[in-house]
Amino acid sequence: MKALIHHTFGNPAEVLAVDEAQTPEPGPGEARVRLTLSPIHNHDLWTVAGTYGFKPELPARAGTEAVGIVEAVGEGVEHLQPGTRVATGGTFGVWAEQFVAKAAALIPVPDGIPDEVAAQLVAMPFSAISLLDSLELAEGDWMIQNAANGAVGRLVAQLAKARGINVVGLVRRTDGIAELEAQGIDRIVATDTDGWQERVLEITGGAPLKVGVESVGGQAAGDVMSQIAENGTLVVFGAMASPTMEIGSGDVIFKQATIRGFWGSKVSAAMPAEDRARLMRELFARLSDGTITLPVEATFAFDDIAAAVKAHFTPGRAGKILLKP
Repeated sequence: MKALIHHTFGNPAEVLAVDEAQTPEPGPGEARVRLTLSPIHNHDLWTVAGTYGFKPELPARAGTEAVGIVEAVGEGVEHLQPGTRVATGGTFGVWAEQFVAKAAALIPVPDGIPDEVAAQLVAMPFSAISLLDSLELAEGDWMIQNAANGAVGRLVAQLAKARGINVVGLVRRTDGIAELEAQGIDRIVATDTDGWQERVLEITGGAPLKVGVESVGGQAAGDVMSQIAENGTLVVFGAMASPTMEIGSGDVIFKQATIRGFWGSKVSAAMPAEDRARLMRELFARLSDGTITLPVEATFAFDDIAAAVKAHFTPGRAGKILLKP
């Protein structure tokens, strides 16, 4: 079969290439899935670059989320049969015509959900709802987040609104405001304009911003921290622009603020089964009623991986970049 493989760590557009690989056989408790579609995530490309928290042995495959059709099941797998359409997130090496996953990590997808949505179902939406759930905010509370036009930022805003939680979103480009408004997401402030802090105050009416979610790094982290209320919490989700956060010590000291990290794969692995089921039910409900949307910017074949990587990093992208065999 064909798979995207890299023999060195580096620029994904340069080191990833289609290569021949042996078709895997599922072991006990596993299933083999024929790939239909897979999204490109930042962490997928950071892994290929060798800069993520997980570093595979070389040569390595790539990709972690997918929708596909079960081809075969291993010993002891009873809840899945060949022909079942499934989604998975956190299964390494899915950028291949076929891949093996733990059967417990495969989620049967209802018929009414298109492949383009199912391909994105687990990693970003589940991270977003897990993140929101971990903030322990009540109906009527206020929070602020940067990277509001990113995949997780959009989902957090939509899911929070459904829970009655108020969200102020920060973007680095004024153009980002219109992009989000077109998706029904409001309360967006562009930090490239003078007086953006006053705009935040105008939106909140002075209500305390109890939590800030930071996904950019650099000065952007300090911008979020500067808006958090006394005894507030800064939750670090990502580092899109810089691995170093520039945060004023006065904001931390005088606000008695707390800073903590959130790594979705670790949180998901430790989550009790009943909580996982509860959050997945909420996700399916929000997809069904149109509360959350998962737009697609473009779909590329494996052979066009360099163009797909370039498209992924294009500013102003309105949806996910998907890969297909």
